[in-house]
Amino acid sequence: MSEVTIHNWDDVDYDDLCTRIDVIGFDLDTTLAVSKTPMTADMATAFGELTRRIPIAVVSGGKYPLFERQILAMLGDNVEKGNLHLMPTSGTRYYSWDGTGWRCRYAHDLSPEDRDAAIESLTRHAKEQGLWLPDDDVWGDRLEDRGSQITFSALGQMAPPAAKAAWDPDRSKKNRLAAAVAADLPQLTVRSGGSTSVDVVAKGIDKSYAMRRLAELFSTDIARIAFVGDRMDPDGNDYPAAAAGAYAIRVHEPVDTLQVIRRLNGLLPVIGR
Repeated sequence: MSEVTIHNWDDVDYDDLCTRIDVIGFDLDTTLAVSKTPMTADMATAFGELTRRIPIAVVSGGKYPLFERQILAMLGDNVEKGNLHLMPTSGTRYYSWDGTGWRCRYAHDLSPEDRDAAIESLTRHAKEQGLWLPDDDVWGDRLEDRGSQITFSALGQMAPPAAKAAWDPDRSKKNRLAAAVAADLPQLTVRSGGSTSVDVVAKGIDKSYAMRRLAELFSTDIARIAFVGDRMDPDGNDYPAAAAGAYAIRVHEPVDTLQVIRRLNGLLPVIGR
């Protein structure tokens, strides 16, 4: 396997980057927006402008309704919809604009048996490892069946960002849980997800799969796809995009991403001009 290169957002040669990419992908939480919250008005303006300059994909572990609330509701008409591609639940589903609405083009849903096995294993190991917290310490659902993905969130789906950031800063809790569940489910992919979550999906489905599908969609090489994300560490959920060969750009928070987008808007021409 070739060496994986990660570029910090403020070290990127953007003039060179604009000559080498055909499409750009973004993570959602902590990249385009604070976790589970809508993107800001400034981000929506810049992001919408970028859709007029290059095709964009958003690839996130979140389910499609979060894309509607965090992205689409904020963009309104400020978007070239034909250039926006939505890949929720880590690329296990794909939505694009068909001229009248957002259409699901594919969905790799888990079988009922695999979904039940994932829920049982996540629940059992979380309790064994002391990660199944009292109800009063949890915001929203701990376990979520997203059809194509089962997600365990230690603090609940709607936990505030500060609580999430403080819970497992070195990711040892999540990684330990993911390893235990993976041993139970060799037929599935188990990975450390967001800051407090562990995801279970069909075998081989992660952000590397999303990069391969995007390369097919645009008849290009993965090396000509850039991907921007905050979890580019080897156990992070954005790392598979880099490992697949995409030009990986690491950010730490949405304000970094906004700078990336503004630099691209200043260099890329509007499509068709």
